[in-house]
Amino acid sequence: MIRPIMKDVIFLSQKAEQATKKDRAIGQDMLDTLSAHQEECVGMAANMIGENKAIIVCTLGSRNVLMYNPTIIRKACPFETEEGCLSLTGQRSCLRYKEIEVVYFDESFRKKKEKFSGWDAQIIQHECDHLAGIII
Repeated sequence: MIRPIMKDVIFLSQKAEQATKKDRAIGQDMLDTLSAHQEECVGMAANMIGENKAIIVCTLGSRNVLMYNPTIIRKACPFETEEGCLSLTGQRSCLRYKEIEVVYFDESFRKKKEKFSGWDAQIIQHECDHLAGIII
């Protein structure tokens, strides 16, 4: 189901709760909502659709990747950049890393550990900030 985009900064500032297998419907709604906004959005955290759960979805290359409870365990090569957000107006400065390693659970709740770099790493970092209640 396509959900409306949350714009309430107070809600977006909350730290996300861990997701469970019971939250799979939220993950599907996020995939549907990201697809509906594919022209202006490459990633989404659950709080952006009004759910305070640790779930993100990112367009990585030609596929949308769903991650439950993602944790960045390694960062390398910092750089300054500017980013926008579907939930906010305008661009903001932020620190990102060119290389990251992430532990997460996939759509079947299988544990994964993957390395990401470049644009993919930047998208994941932005969405993980949402889970920590960090608004760029």
